[in-house]
Amino acid sequence: MKIWRLAFVAALAPMGAQADPVADFYAGAGKEIRAVIRSEPGSGYDQLTRLLARHMPRHIPGAPAFVSVNMPGGGGILAANYLANVAPKDGTILSIVGQGLVADQALGLSPQLKADVGKFNWIGNLQSSNQMLAVWHASPTRSLEDAKTRETTIGTTGAGSASVHYPTFYNNVLGTRFKIVFGYTSGPAINLAMERGEVEGRGTNTYASYLSATPHYIEKKLIRPLIQIGVKKDPAMPDAPLLLDQPVRDEHKAPVAFMSKAATMGRPLATTPDAPPDRVAALRKAFDATMKDPAFVAEADKMQAEIDPMSGEDLARLVNDILAAGPQVRDSVLALISAPQAAGAK
Repeated sequence: MKIWRLAFVAALAPMGAQADPVADFYAGAGKEIRAVIRSEPGSGYDQLTRLLARHMPRHIPGAPAFVSVNMPGGGGILAANYLANVAPKDGTILSIVGQGLVADQALGLSPQLKADVGKFNWIGNLQSSNQMLAVWHASPTRSLEDAKTRETTIGTTGAGSASVHYPTFYNNVLGTRFKIVFGYTSGPAINLAMERGEVEGRGTNTYASYLSATPHYIEKKLIRPLIQIGVKKDPAMPDAPLLLDQPVRDEHKAPVAFMSKAATMGRPLATTPDAPPDRVAALRKAFDATMKDPAFVAEADKMQAEIDPMSGEDLARLVNDILAAGPQVRDSVLALISAPQAAGAK
């Protein structure tokens, strides 16, 4: 009996000592993870990606090095197409995907989007802050009700961007009178236009982005949120009404639900389609651990980067839900976000 027990233990020993294949892969000579950044250096996407790159490696088996690579273009389309069609499908590529691309695909807005984001392996969401339309503190428009009776100039980027879609949607669904001024090159350019009095507000941005890039706007109450859009009210904006709480016509309820879900995409992190499932699982676990890492949390707080994480599993369900919108909902949303007229930027 004693000899049998020793033989049984000996047989189990090699099994218990088996190496972790994920750790072996990431610890391999010269192995690194490329963090593809969909925008230029200094942007919110850039700052969050580099923050993640400083802390996530130690939570990945094998502790691979991270290398951040900026790949701006097409509002994130260039980076998404790279992930889908060019990047190695082995779990060595990560990217915070453009927050509007899931809705973009669902609505068929951009023919240049060749990626199927539904096939991405979603790792987690760093932020799910609501989108908000805000006006400069000097604007006579002080509330959503004011915006229904007074024409308010709103700065946006290119026609077809989210910054145009949201105020147009509000005009068509809520009866607001936002006058869209598009042609500004970026969010910071719209901020400058607000400061100069060229426009009264900005078509869309998140509270977290304002807090990170222009914290004095929040601290000194230089902007006034008129409405927020998401699946629940952001406690940081208690006085800004939530779109889902507004009375709308029955035919607008499904489009409002679609736009509200799409607005919560935030800063979604993904790896490529067809990455090995065990590496995807390890990356998701590493992401979740990073979000709770005291060093990560402390640096995020120092940067005033508001982190509101969502797991990879929950993010994947949200993406699939948005992509599953039926043709009637899609057609209705497309009609409601189409701006019939827009003024050129000064």
